[in-house]
Amino acid sequence: MNNSHNVETNAPRLFDADIAAQVEKLLERMSLEEKIGQLTQIGGISGFVPGPEPEEIVRRGGAGSVLWLNDPKRFNALQKIAVEESPSKIPLLFALDVIHGYRTIFPTPLAMAASWDPDVPERAQAIAAREARAAGIHWTFAPMIDIARDARWGRIVEGAGEDPYLGAAMAAAQVRGFQGESLGAPDRMLACAKHFAGYGAADGGRDYDPVYLPETLLRNVYFPPFQAALKAGVGTFMSAYMDLNNVPASANRWLLHDVLREEWGFEGFVVSDAFAVANLVTQGFAYNARDAALRALRAGLNMDMASATYLQHGAELVRSGAIAEADIDALVRPILAIKIRMGLFENPYVDESRLEEILSRPEHREEARRAAQRCMVLLRNEGNLLPLSKSLQNVAVIGPVADSMEALEGPWLVFGHQPAAVTILQGIREKLPHAHVTHASGPEIRRDYPSPFDALMETFSGAPRPAPQTPEEAEAAFQAAVETARNADVVIMALGETANMSGEAASRASLDLPGRQEELLKAVVALGKPVALVLVNGRPLSINWAAEHVPAILEAWHPGSEGGRAVADVLFGDVNPGGKLPVTFPRAGSHEPLYYARNITHAPEGSRMYSARYWDGPPTPLFPFGYGLSYTTFAFDNLTVNKPEIKVGEVAIVTVNVTNTGSVAGDEVVQLYIHQRAGSDSRPMRELKGFKRVTLEPGETKTVTFHLGPDELGYWSTSAGEWVQDAATFDLWAGGDSQASLHAELRVME
Repeated sequence: MNNSHNVETNAPRLFDADIAAQVEKLLERMSLEEKIGQLTQIGGISGFVPGPEPEEIVRRGGAGSVLWLNDPKRFNALQKIAVEESPSKIPLLFALDVIHGYRTIFPTPLAMAASWDPDVPERAQAIAAREARAAGIHWTFAPMIDIARDARWGRIVEGAGEDPYLGAAMAAAQVRGFQGESLGAPDRMLACAKHFAGYGAADGGRDYDPVYLPETLLRNVYFPPFQAALKAGVGTFMSAYMDLNNVPASANRWLLHDVLREEWGFEGFVVSDAFAVANLVTQGFAYNARDAALRALRAGLNMDMASATYLQHGAELVRSGAIAEADIDALVRPILAIKIRMGLFENPYVDESRLEEILSRPEHREEARRAAQRCMVLLRNEGNLLPLSKSLQNVAVIGPVADSMEALEGPWLVFGHQPAAVTILQGIREKLPHAHVTHASGPEIRRDYPSPFDALMETFSGAPRPAPQTPEEAEAAFQAAVETARNADVVIMALGETANMSGEAASRASLDLPGRQEELLKAVVALGKPVALVLVNGRPLSINWAAEHVPAILEAWHPGSEGGRAVADVLFGDVNPGGKLPVTFPRAGSHEPLYYARNITHAPEGSRMYSARYWDGPPTPLFPFGYGLSYTTFAFDNLTVNKPEIKVGEVAIVTVNVTNTGSVAGDEVVQLYIHQRAGSDSRPMRELKGFKRVTLEPGETKTVTFHLGPDELGYWSTSAGEWVQDAATFDLWAGGDSQASLHAELRVME
């Protein structure tokens, strides 16, 4: 089979004749030192990184890009030096981590994936781009599209979860949102697909630890979101920190050159993660900084983020003959081409007068509320406790994240951001203006080991974190929370994680509720009041006790600036939740990695030889991938394939009916899964190959159509060492989650 999974971009090529000519004209007038400067990204904060001041580096042409800066006036000041005082007058690219919003904060990317609606991240990132570009930022280090099958890994919050098909859809949507129809689109910014590749498979879910992945997993699971981002026209990639099969990704020529450029035809540029080139020495891969620069340059890494290793050694490497200047030129070309595409030579400065008008647009907050509503997942609703009545008069809102703006906005906010979220407590009080709504936080929750970013943010803000509660203070807060609940008619518990408990350097050994939250939940439930649990978190949590004893559980994730209003909208029935889990919820952190697309063993579940994989507890998911309830019910029938047999290379059309069998309108995500029974390799027991979120009125039926062709039925084969599509029989299932039972068959013939 020809490699049908090679990427052919639908976006305009980076280089056309005119762009190429402009790039060559620039190269002709640039010195070697200036070329190395274009390969260098510097920090814009004085004193943050040892070395000359940013102004001095820019003035001599030693920087192509600047990061860690969020100040339009400073952007313009540095840009003025670049375009008026540097030798070749080449403008700077200003970059910042705009992950899920600039001023208006949207749900975290994992939460947006729970919408199972690519329109949600596309619209969100378009607004993020509009706000950030008005502030003078050209380039975001997003989307992060690493597949993550281990919920202990902190950065799972930044991606789309465990599945490559869903991940690819969300990756492409974010690129479209950030960049628009093409590079340089008005009010849009340059996107960056990160971290290439395999970063989400770190040993033990420990951030930064090595990754060992066979080529078949890379190509079938971890590469597809990157290929989707490339097909959507993403302008840049970021290499990953970690060792991939003993070769650090930032100096991995197979990844950065053989796959990305030769196979996939990528024309943009690759930036390292922060300090990653210098870290090649720390990792025991490079002998010294000079060797680190040489290895990264030879691998095809275009831009060194913040370590100044290229700046210090690049020119000498050329003059010594270790690397040819022509190779440096090849690395510089896409950086210059993107600056031309972005219009920076014609319009290098930001209009500072536009910023506040853009940031204050009410439609941005409205879209944030809509996004949060669509991301929420109803995990449990015994006795139809939800939606709650708006006539309630005495409600208690309990928990450490109930009135926390930081927890609702989540991790990875831009430098200088001031929290401005509507909290869950505020949202409920707005929804029930005439009710008595009381609140108690209970004991605070903290990480056992502080985040390294906490100290960094304290340095920037000048405000130290408050001292932790004493045991006596925590006990008093616990008892006050129980008493507050005792005096209410209905209790809403808001539990989960603080913002710094997920994200970079935020991996966990346990997935239990941090601190004394489960103890508090048990004490409140023991009061005999109706209790609804709202989870605020950046990863799956092992809420085994709650899943058995709490009648209603709503997964809200870190829902963003309008999260409190969106939670209240769902709790009180103004919105019917329709989100689905983009990642499996395990019963224990020790069960990770746990994901639905596993291969079938010689002793399958349910067989005579099967015994539980662990003898001390069931290894089955607490909640499976794709799962989510509604305030209505749905039924699936008539799963049909247009032709029971197709030939290799042909496309089968699959249809299924979904009916709203309840009494209110609602959304269902129709999901299609396949399993190839036999072939060149063993194949996963189920793989997602189609989904669509649909809205149905009571009693309404819709027919949803999917296509299964070579891209869906083919795979990278370990046995063949290439892409194959086997003649084989496939099981098909359609339904509302990865355990769907409605079944059909498809036979593929030679």
